[in-house]
Amino acid sequence: MLKTKLLKKAGSMLLTERDEKVRERESALDERVPPLKLSGMSVQELQDLCKDLHRKCDTVDEARYDIEVKVVKNEKEIENLVKKIEELKGTSMNRTKLKRVKKSTDAMLGALTESKLTAKSDFKANLKTVKKEEEKKEEVTDWRKNVEAMSGMEGRKKLFDAGQ
Repeated sequence: MLKTKLLKKAGSMLLTERDEKVRERESALDERVPPLKLSGMSVQELQDLCKDLHRKCDTVDEARYDIEVKVVKNEKEIENLVKKIEELKGTSMNRTKLKRVKKSTDAMLGALTESKLTAKSDFKANLKTVKKEEEKKEEVTDWRKNVEAMSGMEGRKKLFDAGQ
């Protein structure tokens, strides 16, 4: 019984609080932004009003941007300070928790000695052999003969055939 009464009272308080917030918002908007009276204004007055409103929007945007930049700068500074604090405490490194493995001492010693022996014997076997390819050497011929052979259509035909 008591619980239901408390829930009803809390529900009604939430509704009144919500209505109060809506009224406060409307009154703040009415105070800051008076309603526009557009009737009876000439075209020039309307243009001036639009320019004035545009200027106000620009100043608000500039202020919002400045505040946003300050907030981002402060957040970065806070992040850096938190990192420094963690470094001073020594908690910045997240160490993974190791799982406990049950092994007998004989198995551990056997694993250690086997790994040392196999590592020494397999070291040379695991190395890769590198084969050096011999560079192709072009035959040095008399360049004058080459020029005579390549001149004219015959030389072009030879170049075309060699390209294919």
